[in-house]
Amino acid sequence: MEMINKKTIGRLETIALPDLGIEDLQVRVDTGAKTSSLHVDNICKFKKGGKLWVKFDIHPDVHNVKTIVNCSAPISDIRKIKSSNGTSEQRYVITTPITLGSDTWPIEITLTDRSDMNYLMLFGREAIGSRFLVDPSGVFLNS
Repeated sequence: MEMINKKTIGRLETIALPDLGIEDLQVRVDTGAKTSSLHVDNICKFKKGGKLWVKFDIHPDVHNVKTIVNCSAPISDIRKIKSSNGTSEQRYVITTPITLGSDTWPIEITLTDRSDMNYLMLFGREAIGSRFLVDPSGVFLNS
């Protein structure tokens, strides 16, 4: 059976987004969310080499808002996303590598204002894919 080879992740994990310069970000694993989403500030669309890009700021340490990481990434899509409170909004989508434990792979992330949430990022089921089993009673099982 294939499940034996799968790693188990908990409801909270620590990830890295190496291309964005983020090394230690606590995320909430959310199998109810299709797409992963990241809280960012100062989203600004611009053109680079004829392609649409987005630049934005991340405060990776929720306890120290003075720490700001300035990021930019090519826009891979713009989608209408329904948030947990039921409202729909247009969001920029970027594709960037994520590292969890010893695994690194590309995922799609929507950029949004999650300032009312406890975690800066939701790790959704498209990103989890068939790589992991989720144990909701565990936390930081791959940190």
